[in-house]
Amino acid sequence: MKKVSLLTAAMMIAGMTTVNAQLIDEKDVTVTLDLQPVLQLDMTTPDQIEFVFDDIDEYYAGITHYGATVLKVSSTVSWDLYAVGRSTGTNGPTFWDQQIDYGNSNINAIEDLPLSLLELRQSQANSGAAASAGTFSDYSAAFSPSSIPSAQNSLYVNAGTNTAPSTDDKYIAGHKGVSGIAGNDFMQGGSYMNQNGITSDFYYVIDYRILPGLPAIFPMAHNADGGTSEDLVTASLNAGAYAEPGVYTMYVQYILLEDQ
Repeated sequence: MKKVSLLTAAMMIAGMTTVNAQLIDEKDVTVTLDLQPVLQLDMTTPDQIEFVFDDIDEYYAGITHYGATVLKVSSTVSWDLYAVGRSTGTNGPTFWDQQIDYGNSNINAIEDLPLSLLELRQSQANSGAAASAGTFSDYSAAFSPSSIPSAQNSLYVNAGTNTAPSTDDKYIAGHKGVSGIAGNDFMQGGSYMNQNGITSDFYYVIDYRILPGLPAIFPMAHNADGGTSEDLVTASLNAGAYAEPGVYTMYVQYILLEDQ
């Protein structure tokens, strides 16, 4: 009996040893997370928007193209959106390009038409700009009557540079400033795809207007919100100035950028 007990004990010890001696083999895999910032601006617009002034009433009241451009924004980061007037610079970086000249070289006929004479109106106000952001923080105001010259819709121009609007100029959404710092303005990341459609902060419908006036001096042209007039009399310092008849071209560039 004694030998059997010793054998049984040995078997029990061996069994315990087998259970406790667990084999483990480990391998690791590295997981990398790369969060690239995504800013996506979708634009629906005609290839070309034409303003043909061939009637005296059009000079006085202007021509408006309603809903000509639709902008839809998606972004993973805080963002700003602005518009800037540009040309190829044949007449200078702040002027329309003159393609055809109908004039007769009259000293009062001015061929340098400021880009800022183009007016924009956006479908809803800029919710990402504080009241301190410029005289006019966006283009949401109704177009001013021809009898009341105003800078409220005049297009921002940066003389062909990459300079974003300052605190004294208009943005469509957001404004100059850094996200997360008190007193500065921005739009939070998001997308028009999961917002409230055309009334959201990620969807803007743009109207365009040009008002030459009588005489054709473009009284609404200004170089900044509430800033210096760029009508042709002011620009040329000639009381008899008027726009030289002809065909002119320029383009509007919409820029979506991460808030800085």
